[in-house]
Amino acid sequence: MSTIALNADNFQSTIDDNDIVLVDFWASWCGPCRSFAPVFEQAASAHSGMVFGKVDTEQELDLAQAFQIQSIPTLMVFRDNVLLYSQPGALSAPQLEELITQVEALDMAEIHRQIEQQAQSQSQQV
Repeated sequence: MSTIALNADNFQSTIDDNDIVLVDFWASWCGPCRSFAPVFEQAASAHSGMVFGKVDTEQELDLAQAFQIQSIPTLMVFRDNVLLYSQPGALSAPQLEELITQVEALDMAEIHRQIEQQAQSQSQQV
Protein backbone atom coordinates (compact mmCIF):
# COMPACT_ATOMS: atom_id res chain seq x y z
CA MET A 1 0.00 0.00 0.00
CA SER A 2 1.24 3.47 -0.77
CA THR A 3 0.80 6.56 1.34
CA ILE A 4 -2.39 8.62 1.30
CA ALA A 5 -2.78 12.38 1.42
CA LEU A 6 -4.46 13.49 4.62
CA ASN A 7 -6.35 16.74 4.93
CA ALA A 8 -8.92 18.39 7.16
CA ASP A 9 -11.72 16.41 5.50
CA ASN A 10 -10.30 12.90 5.94
CA PHE A 11 -7.85 13.13 8.84
CA GLN A 12 -10.14 12.24 11.76
CA SER A 13 -12.03 9.53 9.87
CA THR A 14 -8.71 7.94 8.89
CA ILE A 15 -7.62 7.87 12.55
CA ASP A 16 -11.05 6.60 13.68
CA ASP A 17 -11.45 3.90 11.03
CA ASN A 18 -8.00 2.25 11.16
CA ASP A 19 -6.10 0.40 13.88
CA ILE A 20 -2.64 1.85 13.23
CA VAL A 21 -2.02 5.11 11.39
CA LEU A 22 1.38 6.72 10.84
CA VAL A 23 1.26 10.38 9.83
CA ASP A 24 4.13 12.30 8.26
CA PHE A 25 3.78 16.10 8.51
CA TRP A 26 5.98 17.48 5.72
CA ALA A 27 6.51 20.27 3.17
CA SER A 28 7.96 20.18 -0.34
CA TRP A 29 10.67 22.75 0.46
CA CYS A 30 11.98 20.74 3.45
CA GLY A 31 15.18 18.81 2.73
CA PRO A 32 14.85 16.36 5.65
CA CYS A 33 11.23 15.75 4.58
CA ARG A 34 12.38 14.82 1.07
CA SER A 35 15.01 12.49 2.58
CA PHE A 36 12.44 10.80 4.85
CA ALA A 37 9.80 10.38 2.10
CA PRO A 38 11.30 7.24 0.50
CA VAL A 39 11.81 5.64 3.93
CA PHE A 40 8.15 6.32 4.75
CA GLU A 41 7.01 5.01 1.34
CA GLN A 42 9.08 1.84 1.74
CA ALA A 43 7.56 1.17 5.17
CA ALA A 44 4.07 1.77 3.72
CA SER A 45 4.75 -0.88 1.08
CA ALA A 46 6.04 -3.34 3.69
CA HIS A 47 3.15 -2.89 6.16
CA SER A 48 -0.08 -3.22 4.22
CA GLY A 49 -2.18 -3.59 7.39
CA MET A 50 -1.40 -0.03 8.47
CA VAL A 51 -2.26 3.35 7.03
CA PHE A 52 0.58 5.70 6.15
CA GLY A 53 -0.70 9.24 5.66
CA LYS A 54 1.05 12.45 4.70
CA VAL A 55 -0.03 15.95 5.69
CA ASP A 56 1.39 18.75 3.54
CA THR A 57 1.82 21.48 6.14
CA GLU A 58 1.78 24.17 3.44
CA GLN A 59 -1.65 23.07 2.22
CA GLU A 60 -3.09 22.02 5.59
CA LEU A 61 -2.17 24.89 7.87
CA ASP A 62 -5.11 24.28 10.21
CA LEU A 63 -4.12 20.64 10.77
CA ALA A 64 -0.50 21.60 11.36
CA GLN A 65 -1.59 24.23 13.87
CA ALA A 66 -4.06 21.88 15.58
CA PHE A 67 -1.22 19.43 16.22
CA GLN A 68 1.22 22.21 17.11
CA ILE A 69 3.68 21.22 14.40
CA GLN A 70 6.75 23.41 14.81
CA SER A 71 9.40 21.33 13.04
CA ILE A 72 9.14 19.08 10.03
CA PRO A 73 9.19 16.32 9.29
CA THR A 74 7.13 15.32 12.32
CA LEU A 75 5.98 11.74 12.60
CA MET A 76 2.90 10.79 14.60
CA VAL A 77 1.65 7.29 15.29
CA PHE A 78 -1.93 6.53 16.32
CA ARG A 79 -3.22 3.14 17.41
CA ASP A 80 -6.83 2.53 18.38
CA ASN A 81 -7.41 6.28 18.18
CA VAL A 82 -4.65 6.98 20.73
CA LEU A 83 -1.67 9.18 19.86
CA LEU A 84 1.30 7.06 20.92
CA TYR A 85 4.21 8.87 19.29
CA SER A 86 4.87 12.40 18.11
CA GLN A 87 8.41 13.51 17.34
CA PRO A 88 10.04 15.82 14.83
CA GLY A 89 12.97 14.62 12.76
CA ALA A 90 13.58 12.15 9.97
CA LEU A 91 14.01 8.52 11.01
CA SER A 92 16.20 6.00 9.26
CA ALA A 93 14.56 2.86 7.87
CA PRO A 94 15.73 0.70 10.83
CA GLN A 95 14.48 3.32 13.33
CA LEU A 96 11.07 3.44 11.66
CA GLU A 97 10.85 -0.35 11.60
CA GLU A 98 11.73 -0.50 15.31
CA LEU A 99 9.05 2.07 16.09
CA ILE A 100 6.46 0.08 14.11
CA THR A 101 7.46 -3.11 15.94
CA GLN A 102 7.08 -1.37 19.31
CA VAL A 103 3.66 0.04 18.40
CA GLU A 104 2.45 -3.37 17.23
CA ALA A 105 3.62 -5.00 20.46
CA LEU A 106 1.79 -2.63 22.80
CA ASP A 107 -0.98 -3.97 25.01
CA MET A 108 -3.67 -1.51 24.03
CA ALA A 109 -6.07 -2.75 26.71
CA GLU A 110 -3.47 -1.67 29.27
CA ILE A 111 -2.95 1.67 27.49
CA HIS A 112 -6.70 2.36 27.51
CA ARG A 113 -6.86 1.40 31.20
CA GLN A 114 -4.07 3.86 32.01
CA ILE A 115 -5.80 6.62 30.04
CA GLU A 116 -9.04 5.96 31.94
CA GLN A 117 -7.22 6.03 35.27
CA GLN A 118 -5.54 9.31 34.37
CA ALA A 119 -8.87 10.84 33.31
CA GLN A 120 -10.48 9.76 36.58
CA SER A 121 -7.57 11.15 38.58
CA GLN A 122 -7.82 14.49 36.80
CA SER A 123 -11.57 14.72 37.30
CA GLN A 124 -11.14 14.09 41.05
CA GLN A 125 -8.63 16.95 41.28
CA VAL A 126 -11.08 19.47 39.82
